[in-house]
Amino acid sequence: MRNLEEQREYEAIQRAEEKVRALSVSLGRKPTACVVTFGCQMNARDSEKLAGILEEAGYEITDSEEADFLIYNTCTVRENADKRLFGRLGAVGSAKKKSPWRKLAVCGCMMQEEIHTEKIRKSYPFVDLIFGTHNLYTFPSLLDAVLSPENEGTLLIDVWDKADAMAERLPSRRKYAFKSGVNIMFGCDNFCSYCIVPYVRGRERSRRPEEILEEVKRLADDGVKEVMLLGQNVNSYGIKVPEEERSCFVDFPTLLARVAETPGIGRVRFMTSHPRDLSDELIEVIREHGNIARHIHLPLQSGSDRILKRMNRGYDRERYLFVTEKIRERIPDAALTTDIIIGFPGEEPSDVDQTIDVVERVRFQNAFTFLYSRRTGTPAAGFPDQVAHDTAQQGFDRLLSVVQRIAGEETAAHVGEVQEALAEGVNEDHPGLLTGRLSNNLLVHFPGEAAEVGQFVRVSLDEAHGFYYIGKRV
Repeated sequence: MRNLEEQREYEAIQRAEEKVRALSVSLGRKPTACVVTFGCQMNARDSEKLAGILEEAGYEITDSEEADFLIYNTCTVRENADKRLFGRLGAVGSAKKKSPWRKLAVCGCMMQEEIHTEKIRKSYPFVDLIFGTHNLYTFPSLLDAVLSPENEGTLLIDVWDKADAMAERLPSRRKYAFKSGVNIMFGCDNFCSYCIVPYVRGRERSRRPEEILEEVKRLADDGVKEVMLLGQNVNSYGIKVPEEERSCFVDFPTLLARVAETPGIGRVRFMTSHPRDLSDELIEVIREHGNIARHIHLPLQSGSDRILKRMNRGYDRERYLFVTEKIRERIPDAALTTDIIIGFPGEEPSDVDQTIDVVERVRFQNAFTFLYSRRTGTPAAGFPDQVAHDTAQQGFDRLLSVVQRIAGEETAAHVGEVQEALAEGVNEDHPGLLTGRLSNNLLVHFPGEAAEVGQFVRVSLDEAHGFYYIGKRV
């Protein structure tokens, strides 16, 4: 049953559909739309919703940025995201002048920062629409407005400071028929000193468990085999809710178990856990359910207690090692991956040594390593002891060599095993091969037919190549 917000937006889609139909007549063809995603899984899931709304309104979805309606869904966390966006906008601008009916929208995390919206307003006047993360669900109304003749040539800006409502029952166009992300919560309350997320995505808001489970069931009925539960910190799901609603919520381990027990769901993933509050109950739920992926992404960020404190991470290296050792003990086949930042303000070579020591002890299957990127508006941006790029690069190179060596060793350790893979697609470089994803999140390439995409298959892991395998179907 739709809530009031959802009903209002569905009515807006119907109004937009009439305008798209008129555009189709004038063009003599069906108008096209493209959504380009920068950033994380949360952004990718948001883009699926935007594409679904555009498709429902009558657009044909394409990957071409020459589309009649183009959306850039931006990220402000990843390094150089702003440069990538503005470079793309510059390239699109001249083409748009030749096709005045084309519409260009920019949304996402970057648009929650006034400095970026102001730059677009002044330097890229051909942009038609700007909106943020908090009101993404109002895109049908914004689409209707931007297609209205009275707004022709006008830049519409609709960026909210916070979100008071959630509307999840809007159309969505999944990238994959057999797997899907499912938002279980939005926002973040951790306020790590380097991170802009709490400022651009707002405070934590958890969806009701019955809504999540209903969505998972609908996905399963539609043929989805794998779901990924999404949240900035899934461990805090259901904790910070109004007192009068507390009885309606469960904790994350309970929710995860219920999702895993949904008929038709062959595999469940989640992203991301925070080391501070990963519980024993969560470890047990993963251990007891064979269809919960043997992959836990647990961001470390630094192995130095001094740097972790400055980052406001809420744990020390001893806590992190304690949690990972418990995971190894209770779920021996679980693969651990992580995020690490090098070059954080005040970091010295000895701090990098401590980070490398944790990497050696935990033996991550993979680590996503980043040079610290200064983000305006975060506490760390104002720290006086910013690290020189050359110094940070030296630490980064030292860390990366260790990460790659250990990852290769961990991958090679499983050669000869037979594991279950979800066939995700035909290999782009070798059409005779399929690419499958294992429970531990590694890829395996093996001979197969396109008709097998979306199915679970048992594959022998015959050769290890760093971060992937070559194998054959058993």
